[in-house]
Amino acid sequence: MPCLLIIIATLTPRLVIALLWLFSNWFTGVFETVLWPVLGFFFLPTTLLWYAVVHHWFGGEWGVISIAGIVLALMIDLSPARRPFQRRREVAA
Repeated sequence: MPCLLIIIATLTPRLVIALLWLFSNWFTGVFETVLWPVLGFFFLPTTLLWYAVVHHWFGGEWGVISIAGIVLALMIDLSPARRPFQRRREVAA
């Protein structure tokens, strides 16, 4: 089941965040205020999920794997391939 959730999270991270927020206590205790999860939902959803994974699965310790994961999540969130509709509008204009 966790492997399926990871595959879905890579494809549709906002859906996974919404499902985790509604049906579990996954984000409880990870953030002090609600501001960071809301900003992460809109701007860096994969990074938000990885940050929560580090707190749950790695006990909040930032080792080599955790840092490599956050870098990979940032690359996924900031890559131009995640915004295909924006490119189509620029080409058409």
